[in-house]
Amino acid sequence: MSSPTWFGPDPAPDPVPLRAAGWIRAGLRGTLLLLVLLAGILVKLPLRGLEWLIWRRRRPFSPRVSQAICRMGLRALGIRLQMRGRPLRGPGAMVANHGSWLDILALNARCSVCFVAKSEVRDWPGIGALARLAGTLFIARDRRAAPDQARIFGERLALGHRLLFFPEGTSSDGLRVLPFKTSLFAAFLAEGVPADMRLQAVTVTWHAPRGADPRFYAWWGDMALGPHLLQVLSARRQGRVEVTYHRPVLASAFSDRKALAAFLEAQVRDGHAPLRGRR
Repeated sequence: MSSPTWFGPDPAPDPVPLRAAGWIRAGLRGTLLLLVLLAGILVKLPLRGLEWLIWRRRRPFSPRVSQAICRMGLRALGIRLQMRGRPLRGPGAMVANHGSWLDILALNARCSVCFVAKSEVRDWPGIGALARLAGTLFIARDRRAAPDQARIFGERLALGHRLLFFPEGTSSDGLRVLPFKTSLFAAFLAEGVPADMRLQAVTVTWHAPRGADPRFYAWWGDMALGPHLLQVLSARRQGRVEVTYHRPVLASAFSDRKALAAFLEAQVRDGHAPLRGRR
């Protein structure tokens, strides 16, 4: 069985050695980012407890805290966020391409979402703890689990949540959109899912700082998180991220999971800036 991790045709760029100014920038930005995360945790933990006492699994306020954390996190890094189109309103699901750990900040900054991640992420050092705090839904990526996933998704949708998952199943170098894996789409066509269930394709395009490798923000293959984070924190100037929200579609309008996945994949590809530039 092949590894689900994508390595790509070209090796990842070697980290650029840091000079004194780079270490200073990394220290300042890293401290600011850490303060943002700590402040968010201090606000969100008691708020989640209060929500559980009053509204149980409904979360009327804590998702807004997550949005604020993500917006401030991008500002702490100095990365500019650009949006195109309108995010889905009300319950439903979003699917997006995946190129970096930074996608989480970009996708949650302007639209409250409940991330769906593979179960392995729960145990990742650091990232797993933050994912649990953010209310991430962990599932097994197995088509045989579709009935259980449909039930879980239905429960979350009934609570008014907007789900978001990465159908590529892995991250890429940011220059391409990988083929979508279709197993999770079966859950949106299963019996019991509301007929008005809507899905929205979202394209995330990272634009590197001027003069940097176009894959500067991408994190894929066997790249270590620490060195990549240090490169982002120490950049003399930062780039930007472009998030494009495409027209939502009804899941019931498609005959099967493969047709649904293919349509949404085409929308994501159409909105990807590097691909548009090649055409």
